[in-house]
Amino acid sequence: MRKTIISQSEEQASASVVERHPLEPFLPENARLLMLGSFPPPRRRWSMEFFYPNLQNDMWRIFGYLFFGERNHFLTPDGKAFDRERLEEFLRRKGVALYDTACEVIRLKGNASDNFLQVVRETDVAAMLRQLPQCRAIVTTGQKAAETLCRKLGVAAVPEVGGSQPFTLDGLQLRLWRMPSSSRAYPRPLEWKAACYARMFDEVFQ
Repeated sequence: MRKTIISQSEEQASASVVERHPLEPFLPENARLLMLGSFPPPRRRWSMEFFYPNLQNDMWRIFGYLFFGERNHFLTPDGKAFDRERLEEFLRRKGVALYDTACEVIRLKGNASDNFLQVVRETDVAAMLRQLPQCRAIVTTGQKAAETLCRKLGVAAVPEVGGSQPFTLDGLQLRLWRMPSSSRAYPRPLEWKAACYARMFDEVFQ
C-alpha cells in the first residue's frame, strides 16, 4: 500500500489556508435528529461525496450494524466506497439530518485529525434547526464537535461520552447527546461505540 507523505512545507502551507465546508447540509424535513461532526477530512481520504466519507471512519458501519445487523451494509459491492444513494434514502426515511459544527477551518497539519483543526467560523445551528421543525435532539460525534457546539450554544458542561443533557434554544426544548467518535483513532471497538449510539437512537426514535 502506498503511503502518503506530507512534507513540512506542505504542513506549513496547509496551516495558512482557510477551508470552507465542501458539502451542503443534509436536512430532511422530517428529521428528528441532527448529527453534527467537526469537519470533513481532506478530499484525498474520501470514498464518496457525502458525510463521513473516509473508509477508515466507522460511522456507516455503526449504522449498518445497528439497523441491519451487518456492519458492511452500506458499502458498495466492491467494498471500496460507501454507497451514498442508499445512505441518503435510509437517512431520509429514518429522519436523520447531517452537517458539522464548523463551516470554515484551518488545518494546522495536513491530516484529518480534529486535534489539529482551528475553527474559523462555526455553523449557525439555530438557523439550521429552524429548517427542521420536528427535530428534538442534537448529536455531536466526537470531542471537537462537542466542545464547539457547547461553546456556540452556551452550554456550560460538555456531556460525558454516551451521555446527554437538556437545553433550550430559541424557546425550544432539546436534548444534546455526545457520542463517541466513529474514527478509528478513538480506541474503542465498534461494538462498544454502537452500544452508545443504540441507547441514543432508542430514545430519539421511540
